[in-house]
Amino acid sequence: MLSELETFSTIALYSAMIVYAIAFVFYAVDLANRSGDASASARQNAPSVAQSAGGVATLQRTAAPAKDAEKPRRSRALRIGFSLTVLGFLLHLGATVLRGIGAERVPWANMYEFALTATCAIMLIFLLVQFFVDLRFLGTLVTGMAVLFLGITKVNFYVSIVPLQPALDSYWLVIHILVAVLAVAFLTLSFGLSVLQLLQTRRDAKIAAGEQPGMNFLTSIPGAVRLEDLSYRLAIIGFVFWTFTLIAGSIWAEAAWSRYWGWDTKEVWTFVIWVLYAGFIHARATRGWRGTRSAWLSIIAYAAVIFNFAIVNVFFKGLHAYSGL
Repeated sequence: MLSELETFSTIALYSAMIVYAIAFVFYAVDLANRSGDASASARQNAPSVAQSAGGVATLQRTAAPAKDAEKPRRSRALRIGFSLTVLGFLLHLGATVLRGIGAERVPWANMYEFALTATCAIMLIFLLVQFFVDLRFLGTLVTGMAVLFLGITKVNFYVSIVPLQPALDSYWLVIHILVAVLAVAFLTLSFGLSVLQLLQTRRDAKIAAGEQPGMNFLTSIPGAVRLEDLSYRLAIIGFVFWTFTLIAGSIWAEAAWSRYWGWDTKEVWTFVIWVLYAGFIHARATRGWRGTRSAWLSIIAYAAVIFNFAIVNVFFKGLHAYSGL
């Protein structure tokens, strides 16, 4: 029975990866269509404006579609991509649940299981956030990252179901990892928005300099200021969850090792991530950091999250070495 559930979990995971990959293609087609539509609109507007007001007005009309960026655009490719994302998430969730049922515990005992759950949480938050703000334009990035993370994890970190190690056999495992995966989910979306913010800012700078901006699909998504605001809000939510991750880990460490803090490598990097995001939030809120500086700090902080999982877990030894099993 155990081996059958593990097999079904793997099949569901592979199926989810295939569906995510197809969704990625449709999201990419949608972005390509947006670029084509923006280019066609610019070509139609440019001649008449150039005749009446000269080259400067042409640039202004070329940039004009950006004013409509807030309006939701639901092309057929986008609708198909989003529907496939929902299907992929259900398969992904099934793979995670089957893994947990087969192990008769929460599926968070090693790097493979944590990555399986964390990517599932990313997709869940991506889907849920659509009820509040339309972030479907992040679909290419989110599905692409999901396929990449799951593929690397399956190849490099997959292990058969094993019982929990004594240090992990605690209800604090549920609390600590649950808030951690939720934090990673929100911080991933914040990272994606910061990347788009940099691209949007670069495009605006080219337009202001009278150069060809390129990346015309950016005219159909929110402007740099709006992207920065959304990234900041999601980072705050992720930071709150990461704070609870740090607190829960300290309480768990006291229960398991009779000390709240021991400067273990994993503990240090968890704190480093907390400091980076605290600095990002504080600098933007009180020091007036805006624009590219804010975006780069957000990206650096997320890079620390990836480093913590992919490098610290694998190459650094310590009391958290079991997380690399």
